[in-house]
Amino acid sequence: MKTKETKLKGCYIIEPMIFGDERGYFLESFNQERFNEAIGSNISFVQDNESFSSKGVLRGLHYQRGEYAQSKLVRVVKGRVLDVVVDIRKNSQTFGDHISIELSEENKKQIFVPKGFAHGFLVLSETAIFSYKCDNFYNKESESGIIYNDPTLNIDWKLKNSDFTVSEKDLVLPNFNSKLI
Repeated sequence: MKTKETKLKGCYIIEPMIFGDERGYFLESFNQERFNEAIGSNISFVQDNESFSSKGVLRGLHYQRGEYAQSKLVRVVKGRVLDVVVDIRKNSQTFGDHISIELSEENKKQIFVPKGFAHGFLVLSETAIFSYKCDNFYNKESESGIIYNDPTLNIDWKLKNSDFTVSEKDLVLPNFNSKLI
């Protein structure tokens, strides 16, 4: 696997080795030992999640606070999404910065999102299956987020706002400049 740290320290883009022939392809989507060596940390995932969404569905920007903070390893099984990660670590040199990358069934890229980051994605294809591993269990009381169209973050989501489908819960998330974590 190829691993490249993004401008957000601790956040990595991971590209698996793909072995293809006339029958199709094979790839190792996760290997604990290789993954921990590549990111230089010991992460143990405890939960796998999967979502199915239609074009224009925007999920995020989410994170969990305190002892329930989560690191995630995200990927797209089917379709294409624009994946966005925002650094919300107040002591970080990249606090408030974000990256966005297209994840797809074609490119097979993954992103490791460490604790201290908000995360979201927008479905660009007709449908998408999004899969992710978490190193901590979900805790409803610890969930939080940032509104997707925050003017300070100024994220280019690549589609028109009028094409988005956003949950009621995500529509009332606070701005970035509101209290975080």
